[in-house]
Amino acid sequence: MERHGLVAAPKCKVSLMLDIEALRSAKEFEINVSAVVEVALVEAVVESRCKKWLEENANAFAAQSGWHEHHGHPLAGIIIPPSKSSWTS
Repeated sequence: MERHGLVAAPKCKVSLMLDIEALRSAKEFEINVSAVVEVALVEAVVESRCKKWLEENANAFAAQSGWHEHHGHPLAGIIIPPSKSSWTS
């Protein structure tokens, strides 16, 4: 099963330090703490990967933006402004 680009793997036991009141409340509401932690961890990994990718590619984005500023957008002649309904109007 794949989730957010990560493949589900065998589980391993870990030790966590959690706020005692939050843990008590979770137990009171029968919240699966392991599942919540796993989802939060996967989301944090995805967010970190995206941030790293953006940082690694910042120069390419800047170069592309510079090219567009110098040469204009290659599709400028056919891009429809929000107020138009088609390419021919």
